[in-house]
Amino acid sequence: MTRIHASAVIDSKAELASDVEIGPYSVIGPNVKIGSGTKVASHTVIEGYTTIGKDNNFAHFASIGGVPQDMKYRGEPTQLIIGDRNTVREFTTIHTGTAQDEGITRIGSDNWIMSYVHIAHDCQVGNHTIFSSNAQIAGHVQVHDWAIMGGMSGVHQFVRIGQHVMLGGASVLVQDIPPFVIAAGDKAAPHGINAEGLKRRGFSSETISALRQAYKILYKDGFSFEDAKVEIKKMITANTADAATAEKLTEFHDFIAASTRGIIR
Repeated sequence: MTRIHASAVIDSKAELASDVEIGPYSVIGPNVKIGSGTKVASHTVIEGYTTIGKDNNFAHFASIGGVPQDMKYRGEPTQLIIGDRNTVREFTTIHTGTAQDEGITRIGSDNWIMSYVHIAHDCQVGNHTIFSSNAQIAGHVQVHDWAIMGGMSGVHQFVRIGQHVMLGGASVLVQDIPPFVIAAGDKAAPHGINAEGLKRRGFSSETISALRQAYKILYKDGFSFEDAKVEIKKMITANTADAATAEKLTEFHDFIAASTRGIIR
């Protein structure tokens, strides 16, 4: 049975699974869909064209599906789509997309989003990420799987953050971070491979060693950006017998090759 506190305001057009819980004084808008097992604590607002999956937990005073903080927005029916098993803590804000992009902000599954986080319009967040308290990402930012955002970090619009990245606390990020890299500072600079995080996620010592070598080529060996891509491509060819290592090197290479904002240096 859906458990809705008597003081909550639920629009009659909202679609809630039968076991959704809504706490005191929370507000659910008419175009909201909420999946099974999701819990919404007190004083939270979920509005806009927002679709939420299963087993999510929203803490007190979160603001989900609000209109974009973009002066070009003219009321278009853009969306927010959230996956399963996410934790969203107090005073977090997540906004819908804009017509200047594909019109959808996406949050994947199994993410841990702490208090006072802001995820702006048109952002694309993967799975298993961690946003520490007060992490703020501007519009159109991509955060790939397993990335960690340090507390009070700020990210410029259109920046891409690769998988398994760790961005240090109070960092200012204005360019892309390749996968597997640690970055920190104002402005954020690279500080090696996220080796400890990769070990915890089951990466072999051979794969971590190869990624360290790729990092060295990109950042330490004096190659130009174009020449570094060529050298990393050679590494991929040399590691074809180790499928896992070749795959991760390919992800590293392809990410930097696709960068339009430039890579942190």
